[in-house]
Amino acid sequence: MAHLRSRRRLALAVPVVLSLTASLGFLPGAASAAPLTASAATRADGPNLAYVVNTRADHRTVASVEKAITGAGGTVVIAYEQIGVIVVHSADPDFGRRIRAVRGVQSAGATRTAPLAAAGTTDEGAVKVLSAAEAAKVSRSAAAGQEPLEADQWDLRAIGADRAARTDPGSKKVTVAVIDVGVDDTHPDIAPNFSASQSANCVGGKPDTTYGAWRPVDADHYHGTHVAGEIAAARNGVGVAGVAPGVRVSGITVAEPDSTQLFYPESVVCAFVFAADHGVEITNNSYYVDPWLYNCLDDPDQRAIVDAVNRAQLYAQHKGTLNVAAAGNSNDDLDADALADASSPDDSTPVPRTVDPHKCFDVPTQLPGVVTVSSTGVTGAKSYFSSYGKGVIDVAAPGGDRFQIPDTPSKNGRILSTLPNNQYGWLQGTSMATPHVAGVAALLKSKYPWAGPDTLQRLLKAEADNPGCPAGPYDGNGDGVVDATCVGDKHLNGFYGAGIVNALRAVR
Repeated sequence: MAHLRSRRRLALAVPVVLSLTASLGFLPGAASAAPLTASAATRADGPNLAYVVNTRADHRTVASVEKAITGAGGTVVIAYEQIGVIVVHSADPDFGRRIRAVRGVQSAGATRTAPLAAAGTTDEGAVKVLSAAEAAKVSRSAAAGQEPLEADQWDLRAIGADRAARTDPGSKKVTVAVIDVGVDDTHPDIAPNFSASQSANCVGGKPDTTYGAWRPVDADHYHGTHVAGEIAAARNGVGVAGVAPGVRVSGITVAEPDSTQLFYPESVVCAFVFAADHGVEITNNSYYVDPWLYNCLDDPDQRAIVDAVNRAQLYAQHKGTLNVAAAGNSNDDLDADALADASSPDDSTPVPRTVDPHKCFDVPTQLPGVVTVSSTGVTGAKSYFSSYGKGVIDVAAPGGDRFQIPDTPSKNGRILSTLPNNQYGWLQGTSMATPHVAGVAALLKSKYPWAGPDTLQRLLKAEADNPGCPAGPYDGNGDGVVDATCVGDKHLNGFYGAGIVNALRAVR
C-alpha cells in the first residue's frame, strides 16, 4: 500500500534545510554537452518508465530541453514551465544518463523503478469502521450542541477545537487541499465545505479537472476522505465535526488507482503546482513520495526527485500556500546519525540500506518551509509509532494511540472521522495528526488573512502548548523497554517541536 502518513515521515534541522536548498539550488545546470539530436535517439527496448527533467524556469530553456527529450526517445507528458520541471515517459533504459548530459538540464532521473502500469500514506494499521449499532450508542452520549458522534472525538477537546468552533469556525475564504488518495465529496459531512473548483486528479503528473475526478476509486482508498473530515467536517447535525468546520476543503488525488496506492513524484509535483495556481491557502500532505522512503542526493534519480518536488512546493509557498506534512510512523529519531531503510524502492524489490537523514531526505516532509508534524495520544504523550527528532519536528497534534485509552463511549484511542460511502471509522498515525495542524493553520489564516506561510508557521508554534520531555523513560507500548529518548526542553524538543497545537488559542 502507498506511503500514507498514517505510516511514515521525516524532517530536518534548519541548517540542513538551508543546505538542501543551496545544494539543489536553482543555479545554471552543470551539464554543458550539446543537445541530443533526433538522429541520436536511442532504442526503445526497455520498460516504459516515468522521469522528471529539471531545467531553468524560462520558456527558451524548457523548449530547448523538450526538443532534446524528443530526440532522446522520450515523450513529454507535461512541462511545468513556471518551475522548470518536465514530466517524461521513455522506454530507453539509458534515457536518464543521456538527458542529464543535455545543455540546460540541471537534474533528471526516473521517478520509479518498475515499469509504468495501466494504471505512499502514513496511517498505522487498518481502518476500523464504525458500525450502525456503535454509532447509535455514541449518539446517545452526545451533549447539547455536539455533533452526534462528537462524544468519541477526544482529539477535538484535546486541542480546544470544540470551543474554538463556537468562537470562530473558520472562513469560507480559506481552503485546505488534501493531497491524497482522493476525497469523497458526496459524504454529508464533507459536501457542505467542499471546493470542486480547487480539486483535481493529478495521477501521472497532469491535472484532470473533470467533475468528480478527485474522488477515490473505491472504498479501500479511504485515507483522503478521513483526512478531509478531520480538517473540515461541517457542524451540521450529522456525524462528526472537523477542527475548522467553517473552512473549505478540496481534494487533489495523487495516489495510483490500484491497490498499491503509490504516490509518485510527478503526481505530487502536479498537486503542488495545481494548488498554488488555484488559490489554495494550505496543503495537507499525509504521505511520503514513492518509491524511496529517503532520497539521497548522491543518487542522480533520487536527487532529481528531491529537486522536482522541492521546486513545486517552493512555488506553492511563494504563491502563499502553507504546506503541512506528517513525520512518519517508524518511531525513528530523525536527528540520528543513521537510520535503517529496508523498504526502498517500494515499487519493485527493496534493497536494505543505512541512510543519514541529514543527507537523504523524506519528501516532502524534509523540504524547506514545510511544517513537520508528530503525533500524540489522548494523554498528550507522543504516540508509540510517531517519529521524532529535535530540530526536525515543528509541532505536534493528536494522531491517536491505541495504548492511550480515552474516557469516551467507544474507549477508542484512535481518531474518528469520515470514510467513503457515508461511513465513519477510526485510524491512527501521523497522517491523522497532520490534518489537525492543517485545520488550526486554517483557523489562523481565517483570523489573519494577510499572513503568509512563514507567518502562519510562526503563529502555529507560538500558540502551541509544549509539555516538555517526559520526566522518566519513554515506553510507548508499555512493554518495559525504552522506545525513544526525548532531547530538548519545554520551549523546543524532539517529541513535540514547539508544542501541541491549540485551536482555541489560535482563534482568541
